[in-house]
Amino acid sequence: MQNMGGAARTRVRIEATADVDERAVIGPDSTVWHLAQVREGAEIGAECIIGRGAYVGPGVRIGDRVKLQNHALVYEPAVLEDGVFVGPAAVLTNDLYPRSVDVDGKLKRGDDWHAKGVTLREGCSIGGRAVLVAGVTVGRWALVAAGAVVHRDVPDFALVAGVPARRLKWVGRAGEPLEPLGEGRWRCPRTGEEYLETDGLLSQA
Repeated sequence: MQNMGGAARTRVRIEATADVDERAVIGPDSTVWHLAQVREGAEIGAECIIGRGAYVGPGVRIGDRVKLQNHALVYEPAVLEDGVFVGPAAVLTNDLYPRSVDVDGKLKRGDDWHAKGVTLREGCSIGGRAVLVAGVTVGRWALVAAGAVVHRDVPDFALVAGVPARRLKWVGRAGEPLEPLGEGRWRCPRTGEEYLETDGLLSQA
């Protein structure tokens, strides 16, 4: 079952029905809920929650304080930085040209294609049932709306929605839409933090 290397592993909660490969590494104070699967070589940081029925593929790297909601599917070689949220039944794909068989009709194997993982930067959130196409990067503190299909990179602090996903607004670290102050400046209504828009990109002022 789970890799028991190090005393910190005693603070990991893994439900009996979860399937955690012994070669996976899970950080302290993390929880893997019922029927979740964590594959070989996956690395999960501290204080993470892996929801019921979620899937973490081989070699996936997950930072600290990450939440994978129920039935989220994270295929290798995805990288999720600290503080990322992945909503229920969201899918991070890894194959740009998926086929079950090759041109000769033979079942494709691992060596017949190249996995290309999704990257989720610090603090970003992925809404329920969103689909992220192989290789895309979602920027820091960005927000992908529920049901969106993301086929290209998402800038930091962007709120994207739709099929295909397009930017609708800017959001701050609190996740709420920002208020315009004029001259490319924006403010979070909850925290008062200010941001600066330059050449179509947003950064903290």
